[in-house]
Amino acid sequence: MKRSKAHRDAAAKIDRDKLYSPADAARLTKETSTTKFDATVEVAMRLGVDPRKADQIVRGTVNLPHGTGKTARVLVFATGDRAEAAREAGADIVGADDLIEDISKGNRLNEFDAVVATPDMMGKVGRLGRVLGPRGLMPNPKTGTVTPDVAKAVTDIKGGKIEFRTDRQANLHFIIGKASFGERQLLENYAAAIDEVMRLKPSAAKGRYIKKVTFSTTMGPGVPVDPNITRGIVDELETV
Repeated sequence: MKRSKAHRDAAAKIDRDKLYSPADAARLTKETSTTKFDATVEVAMRLGVDPRKADQIVRGTVNLPHGTGKTARVLVFATGDRAEAAREAGADIVGADDLIEDISKGNRLNEFDAVVATPDMMGKVGRLGRVLGPRGLMPNPKTGTVTPDVAKAVTDIKGGKIEFRTDRQANLHFIIGKASFGERQLLENYAAAIDEVMRLKPSAAKGRYIKKVTFSTTMGPGVPVDPNITRGIVDELETV
């Protein structure tokens, strides 16, 4: 793929043979952002797990202390008082049978970023698996998106709660903010996320758990990060 001059100039600032500390990586990631808009800062991790085995799938959620820089659009499947509570909490789309039918036809899929459902709705919502599953949007009790307290779920998601899950190649991808964030904000978000990833380490996983970490911005070059630094991430900012 042919890269723009701006991308090539930004990539030239990164030493591909070096593993940067999270603090240095945060600084470089901001410095090498090439877009005119406020780019998203993403983290990609390669884990030492076998995602083909159910007991080694790493899946979880974390509330980023500084949010993602974007207010997620939340769809809620609920009825009655819970539906009203979801609306009051700021849900963007709320509905039940008619909404399920609409989504099953592939409609409105670009109108939401997260999905929440009450437990009593899951018998019907379950048939949306083929539509929502591939997009990583299927509600799940383990991530707090199947819950009777839909108002709290909506508030958490809009406040910066992110979800992550290993893909078939044992990779994790998640957002830690925007290029406009300060280095400390990015590091505090990264520290919160990596703490949760470490907490979820499967007991069946052998050898090195976090094998590779890369920071990048939308359309920007990747910055290799030292995967061994999982503690004291924010304190290390003072040495930059």
